[in-house]
Amino acid sequence: MENNFPPVKSRLLYQSGACVVVNKLIGEAVEGASGGMIDLPKELAAVFGANAQIIEAVHRLDVPVTGCALFALTKTALSFLNAAFAGEAALPSPVEKTYWAVIEKPSRPLPESGELIHWIETISDKNKSIAHKKDGPNRKKAILRYRVTGEGRNYLFTEVQLLSGRHHQIRAQFAAEGLHIKGDLKYGAKRSEKGGGIRLHARSLSFPDPLNKSDIIRVTADPPQMDNLWEGFINSEQSYKK
Repeated sequence: MENNFPPVKSRLLYQSGACVVVNKLIGEAVEGASGGMIDLPKELAAVFGANAQIIEAVHRLDVPVTGCALFALTKTALSFLNAAFAGEAALPSPVEKTYWAVIEKPSRPLPESGELIHWIETISDKNKSIAHKKDGPNRKKAILRYRVTGEGRNYLFTEVQLLSGRHHQIRAQFAAEGLHIKGDLKYGAKRSEKGGGIRLHARSLSFPDPLNKSDIIRVTADPPQMDNLWEGFINSEQSYKK
């Protein structure tokens, strides 16, 4: 597949000798790229070359999702960041992951903010997850908080804070509540998006610096392919904060 995307070097949000954050595009795979996908680690290797021991994703963004994607460049950094994201390291501040999601207006009113707790079951052969209300075999607890920041004619604009990291977590938890991310046919959306993406964007990421564990790195990404819908989201989000 020919890669006509903006060069990955132009989308770097943060870089050091230990790690790099890139504004990921729709269609890029952070690991395990297969037919029709762009191999993002390979693209990064072309930039960093011999300066990186490894190029490995620390947290996973789905192929149709955009935004902040963190990669470790050394084995030491990977080990440290994996522990940080798993909540296993004693840190001055926890990892924070914030997403923007455009969802189809539900049939029932949605509270302006809330916390969702489910137990995620991953169906590997279907590359899909199911969010259950109760614990059970092969299920992992998943927690997120959301707030509605605005709305359009047919959609709600929501900001999501992930408090855990599960396979397709936001997509599955929203679907369990009758909420569907625009374009996400796999989880119940009415219609697809051009280019095969979904309206889920990793807006910001905050994590400890592998080179100085007392420092916190904070990175923010605008949607890399801006249009009227994302502009409407940004305007509503700015109005909400006033």
